[in-house]
Amino acid sequence: MADDPQSYAPRLAGDPRTEPLGTGGERETLTAFLDWHRRTLELKCAGLGPERMSERAVPPSELSLHGLLRHLAGVERWWFRIQFAGEDVPLLHYSDDDPDLDFHGTGGDPADALAEWRDEVDASRRIVAAAPLKRTGIRRRTGTPVSLRAVLVHMIAEYARHNGHADLLRERLDGSTGM
Repeated sequence: MADDPQSYAPRLAGDPRTEPLGTGGERETLTAFLDWHRRTLELKCAGLGPERMSERAVPPSELSLHGLLRHLAGVERWWFRIQFAGEDVPLLHYSDDDPDLDFHGTGGDPADALAEWRDEVDASRRIVAAAPLKRTGIRRRTGTPVSLRAVLVHMIAEYARHNGHADLLRERLDGSTGM
């Protein structure tokens, strides 16, 4: 964008994202920002081979883009399907022996992790589309109510945090920078 101040990070090559809504209702704003963050994660993973996706490029951290995909697939499932919708589905990439299995156990094909993440995002979108923002689910661990509105805000924060990690990982992997 020619009008952007020079201090803005450059757009990623081939960036298909549009800026989230500047106006609109609460639902449209929340879902637009969450989808923007989801697309950002997908862009940060685009164009890398399986070895690079699984590389832990910011030592001593164990984070990898592959692990972030696994983690966020599990987070989508936990918040939308389990906490909010009350579905009885197993946790993804978790065990009592290794609660951080999503980051540690990055064997397998990152393409499978990407497909799993996309499936969980699709399930989350269906749940969001079918429920009013004020509807509540019951938090599994505490038994307290949680509104769809609160889940959406939590997920925006979750993606924003992990997209920062993805920025650092991608820059270390191949020098790519940008929004």
